[in-house]
Amino acid sequence: MLEEKHDNLQEADGQIQESEMEQVVVENQSAQDAIDHSNAEESEDDSVQDKHEIPMLDYETLSMEELADELQKLVQQHKVMAIKDHVEEIKKAFLNHFHHFMDEKREEFNENNTDENAEFEYHFPLKNKFDAIYDEYKTQRNQHYNQLQKNLKNNLTYRSELIEELKNLVDGTDETLSINDMFKKANDIRERWKNAGAIPRDKYNIVWNNYHFHIERFYDLMHLDKEARDLDLKNNLDQKLAIIERAKILLNEEDVMKAFRELQLLHRVWKEEIGPVDREHRETIWNEFSEITKQMHDKREAYFGQAKERENENLAKKNQIIAQIIALGEEKINSHNGWQGQIKKMEALRDSFFKAGKVPSEVNEATWANFKNAVRSFNSNKNAFYKDIKHEQHENLTKKMALVEKANALKDNEDFQATTPIMKQIQEDWKKIGHVPRKNSDKIWKEFKDACNHYFDRMHAVRNSESNEEIAAFDKKKEFLDQLKDFTLSGDHKTDLDAIKGHIEAWKAIGRVPFNRRHIEGKFNKILDALFDKLSLSKKDTEMMRFSAKIDQWVENEDGRSIEKEQFFIRKKIDEVQNEIFQLENNIQFISSSSKGENPFIKEVQKNIERHKEDLKLWKEKLSKLREI
Repeated sequence: MLEEKHDNLQEADGQIQESEMEQVVVENQSAQDAIDHSNAEESEDDSVQDKHEIPMLDYETLSMEELADELQKLVQQHKVMAIKDHVEEIKKAFLNHFHHFMDEKREEFNENNTDENAEFEYHFPLKNKFDAIYDEYKTQRNQHYNQLQKNLKNNLTYRSELIEELKNLVDGTDETLSINDMFKKANDIRERWKNAGAIPRDKYNIVWNNYHFHIERFYDLMHLDKEARDLDLKNNLDQKLAIIERAKILLNEEDVMKAFRELQLLHRVWKEEIGPVDREHRETIWNEFSEITKQMHDKREAYFGQAKERENENLAKKNQIIAQIIALGEEKINSHNGWQGQIKKMEALRDSFFKAGKVPSEVNEATWANFKNAVRSFNSNKNAFYKDIKHEQHENLTKKMALVEKANALKDNEDFQATTPIMKQIQEDWKKIGHVPRKNSDKIWKEFKDACNHYFDRMHAVRNSESNEEIAAFDKKKEFLDQLKDFTLSGDHKTDLDAIKGHIEAWKAIGRVPFNRRHIEGKFNKILDALFDKLSLSKKDTEMMRFSAKIDQWVENEDGRSIEKEQFFIRKKIDEVQNEIFQLENNIQFISSSSKGENPFIKEVQKNIERHKEDLKLWKEKLSKLREI
C-alpha cells in the first residue's frame, strides 16, 4: 500500500513539475519578476512596507534647514528601514547644497584674507545638527540590521523544518495517520507557516516554491478523500478568482504606485495564504492573473517614463539657468550699484536652480559641477571688480583720515567767524570722497563726527550766550527805525549825504540781531532806498551806496549764503550785458559805412551801447567789492 502511494506520488511529482514549468509565461515574466523582487525585499523586513506610506518629496528643491527638519521628522516617526531611501536622498541633496555653500565661503575667505599662512575654517551649526541626526539614524539602522540577521536566520531554519515536516507528511512516514489527521496536520503546518516571520530575500522564492510544491503534492495525495479535497480546492479557487477581480479593478486606479503596491499584496496572499486549486484551473487562472500583472507592470513603466520626462524637463531648466548665470558673469559692470544688481539677479537664479527639481541620476553630478563652475566664474569676476576698487577705497581712507586730523586740530579753536567756514568746507569735502574699507568705515566716521560735533556744539553754546545781546540789539534797531521814519532831508546835498551815512554807521554799531528777526534789515534798506532816491546823486553813486550798506549787513550777520547768491547773480548780469554790447556792435557792422554818420538809428544804437557799458562798469565794481570781502 505504501509503495503504491509512493508510485502514485512520483507520477504526481513529475506531472506537478511539468505543470510548474508550463506556468512560466515568457512574455509576462518581467512583470512577475518585478512583483517577486519587491515581495522578496519586503518579506525580508516587514518595516520596509511602511515606506509606501511615506511620500518621497523632491528633496533637491528644499533648503538645508528644511532638509534637516525633514530628516529629524523621519527618524523620530518611522521605522528605520522604511525611511532608508528617503534618508539617502535627503543626505545627497543636503551635501550638494552644503558643498556649494562652503565653496562660496572658501572663495570669499581667499579674496579677503591677506595672511598667506591662514587656513580656511567655517563653523556651520546646521551641518553639526544634520550629522547628529544622521548618526542617530545609522545607530538605529545598525541595531536593526544586527537583530534582523538573527531573526532571518532563525526564521529560515524554522521554515525549512516546516517544509521537511510537510514533506514527511506527504511521503507517509507515519502510516498510522488517517486522512482527517493528515488534513489537520497539514492545516496546522500552513498556519505556522503564515506566522513564521521574515527570511533572507535571496531565499524567498526558493523556499516558497519548495513549500508550495509539497502543498500541491499533499492535495494530489488527498484524492482518496475526494469530497473534502474538492471542497478545499473550490474554496481556494473562489479566493483566487476574487483576487483576479480585485486586480482588474486596480488597473483603473489613478494612483499607479498605490495600485502596484496592492497588487504586490495580492500576489503575496495568492502565494502564501491560499492553497492550490484543481489542476484543470491551475494554469488558466494563473495566466489570467499574470496577464493583469503584465498590464499593471506596463502602466508602472509608463509612469516611470513620465517621471523620466519630468526629470529631463528639469534638466533643461537647470541647464538654461546655468547658461544665464554664465552670461550674467560675463557682463561688463563697472560700478558698485551695478554689481549689487547683478548679485540680486544671481541670488534669484540660484534659488530657481534649487527649486527646479530632480534631474536624471546619471547627469546629476555633472549638472551640479556645471552649476558650481558657473557660480564660481561669476564670483571670480565680481571679486576681481571689488579687488580693483579696494585700492581706491584705501586712497579714500587716507583722504578722510587727513580731514579727521584737520577737524581735530580745529575743534577747540575760539575764532568761530574764521573757523566755521573751514569746518563747513571740511564737511563738504568729506561728502565728496567715496567709500572706504568696511572695517574702517564706522570707526573713522565716528571720529570725524565727534570732532565736528564738538566744534559746533561749542560754537552754538557761545552763540546762545550772546542771544540776549542780539535781542537787545533788535529792540534798539526797532526804536532806531521808528526815529528814522521821521527823518527829512534839508535840501543841502552834502549835509543830507553825511546824515544818511551817519544813520548807516549808527545802524551797524547797534550790532547783530537774532536770525529769525533779520527781516528788520529789509525795512531799514527800504527807508535808505527812499532817501537815496531823493538825493541828487548819480545813478552809480546811489547804487554803490545801497550795495555797500547791504554788504555790510551780510558781513555783520555772517550771511555767507546771501553773499554767494549775490556774487552768482552779478556774474550772470555781467555776462548778459557783455553779450548785449557784442550783439549791438555786431549789428552796426551790417549798415553801410557811407550812411553811418548821418543815420539816426546808428546814433541811437551807439547811445544804447554806451549805457550798457556804464552798467557793465557798475556791475564789475560791485563784483570787485564782493571779492574784497
